[in-house]
Amino acid sequence: MSASTPSDRGHRAALVLGAAVWPGEQPSPALRRRALHAVHLYRRGDVTRVIASGGLGRHPPAEAEVIRRLCMAGGVPASAILIENRSANTRENIANALPIARAAGIRDIILVTDSYHAPRARLAARSLGLPSPSDSPSLSGTGRLRLIRALLREGPALALYFLRHLRGR
Repeated sequence: MSASTPSDRGHRAALVLGAAVWPGEQPSPALRRRALHAVHLYRRGDVTRVIASGGLGRHPPAEAEVIRRLCMAGGVPASAILIENRSANTRENIANALPIARAAGIRDIILVTDSYHAPRARLAARSLGLPSPSDSPSLSGTGRLRLIRALLREGPALALYFLRHLRGR
């Protein structure tokens, strides 16, 4: 992430990209990592707002609601959290969050997602006209099998996003 002036930070938000909610309203490890990383960015002063993004998946509540709860438990005030709770995928996370960010006067967005997901998220953002950097939490403590599955999923998904980006979609 690049250096910024204090006035720039007043218009910067962390856009936390959704991940699964597990039964019993429990965040998946990816969702927890991402939300807590946004808390870290907020506490460090790198962002002044958090946009919690993600709709209702297989288990309620919406991913954005779980992100909001985790951020508030980590010390981010409710007034600093914006909610995008309709999206079902990465592109929708970003597309649906853009009007919310604009309405709040946010100029810069940092995509908060796992490092294996970040290239696809940045490509999706660029396809929507948003040249956003990303910032990722540590993957330490994440099991090897879980990482391998995530990487195997991201390879084809990144290729598909790239092809769509080339076609202008």
